[in-house]
Amino acid sequence: MYRRLALAWSSRPAPAEQERERQGAGGAAAGDAEAEIIQLLKRAKLCIMKDEPAEAELILHDALRLAYKSDNKKAITYTYDLMANLAFIRGQLENAEKLFKATMSHLLGGGMQQEDNAIIEISLKLATIYAAQNRQELALAGYEFCISTLEEKIEREKELSEDTLSVEEKANTHLLLGMCLDSYARYLLFSKQPSQAQRMYEKALQISEEILGERHPQTIVLLSDLATSLDAQGRSDEACVHAQRASDLARQGEHPELHVLLRNLAAVLMHGERYAQAEEVYREALKRAKLKRDEVSVQHIREELAELSRKSRPVS
Repeated sequence: MYRRLALAWSSRPAPAEQERERQGAGGAAAGDAEAEIIQLLKRAKLCIMKDEPAEAELILHDALRLAYKSDNKKAITYTYDLMANLAFIRGQLENAEKLFKATMSHLLGGGMQQEDNAIIEISLKLATIYAAQNRQELALAGYEFCISTLEEKIEREKELSEDTLSVEEKANTHLLLGMCLDSYARYLLFSKQPSQAQRMYEKALQISEEILGERHPQTIVLLSDLATSLDAQGRSDEACVHAQRASDLARQGEHPELHVLLRNLAAVLMHGERYAQAEEVYREALKRAKLKRDEVSVQHIREELAELSRKSRPVS
């Protein structure tokens, strides 16, 4: 399995994050309790940024207790959301599932519609959790709900004027759809359904190119992922074209994960029995991975170089 490049779809805040920032405890303080909650949440977010998750969790529990004590429903929802995301990134999936469901319940209880981008983002994270836990039916239902709901929403909003719905809001919904397609494609690829994954990647790539542009880091990642899905089908020539294009664009833009993209290209070349080219690209990927101090990539590249050596050795 190729290493997944973890890049955000946009440098702007995600749609649900924007909504929750607007709804949450970040407005003008209504009293001492709310002001204290705001400070606690700021401290928690700083701890998360500094990679101090245990401290962040303690602070968030304090914020949640104070939010309940002061009956600040928006602060309760926002704190649950931060706690859920923290558990998610720490790999505490069962806890994250409970917290995301609590967040969703508070949002829906406050009048938010099921098609709101904030609800879709939480639904996508739940689908990802179910996929990681091998709860296939729930994962599939979650992905399909997110994608179909957004596609219908985009179709309805297509003709709305800027006075009714801004260009940025429309773009954010498209980007969220791209994120859902991307996540679903990874699930399909892992489930050994590469042809279906290919179709999802193609749709996600089209959205990324239209909204973010051909040279955006996320677009380049998707191009490489599309190559992976083609390679998994034995379509090495087509895969090589896309993987090479992704690597070329990554070089031009000084992509932060160029070494991973090169590793993907080398793997495609190896599977297509272009051993000399594959070794050259692997060597460059290894050098760049060492410079990045990416020990996980270094280990994988070394293993794949050993595999390449075995494959290219003449049969005696």
